[in-house]
Amino acid sequence: MLLAKTESGLKVMKDRSVALSPKQRAAFILVDGQRSLDNILAATAAMGVTRADIDVLFQLGLIADVAPEKSRVEQAQQQAAAQAVAQHKQRTPQERYAEAYPIATRLTSALGLRGFRLNLAVEGATNYEELLAVAPRILEAVGAEKFRPLDNALNDR
Repeated sequence: MLLAKTESGLKVMKDRSVALSPKQRAAFILVDGQRSLDNILAATAAMGVTRADIDVLFQLGLIADVAPEKSRVEQAQQQAAAQAVAQHKQRTPQERYAEAYPIATRLTSALGLRGFRLNLAVEGATNYEELLAVAPRILEAVGAEKFRPLDNALNDR
C-alpha cells in the first residue's frame, strides 16, 4: 500500500490546522506517494509509531492509498503466474524434453573438456527418459545451484 497526502493533507501540512501527536506528525511527514505503509512504519518504529497512528491519519482524510489499482494489477499478475505454473505442470514428456535439452547442453558444454563425455551423453539422449537418466551426472558435475533450472524443466517444478 503506497501512501500519499490528500489535498487536505497538503493544506494541513502547511498551516498545521489539525492537531497531530508528535508520532502522527513524524509519520505524516514521511508520506510522499512513494513509500509504502510498511516502509513508513519501519522508519518510524524507533519513535513508537504504530498502525493506529497511521489509521488516525486515514480517518482525518490527510492520507490515502494511491495504489489500489496497482494492487489489483498485482493480483491479476499473481493469478496469471499461478495459472502458468499449473499449466506448466501438465506438460507431456516430449514438452519437458524440449525444454530441458537446451538447458542440459548449455550446462555440459560450459564444463569444457572435463564435461566432454557428459556432453556426448546429453546429445545422445533422444527422449525425456534418457535425459532424466543423465540428470544425476549433470547435477554432480555442475552443482545444485546451476542444476536447478534443469531440475525444474525435467520435474515440472
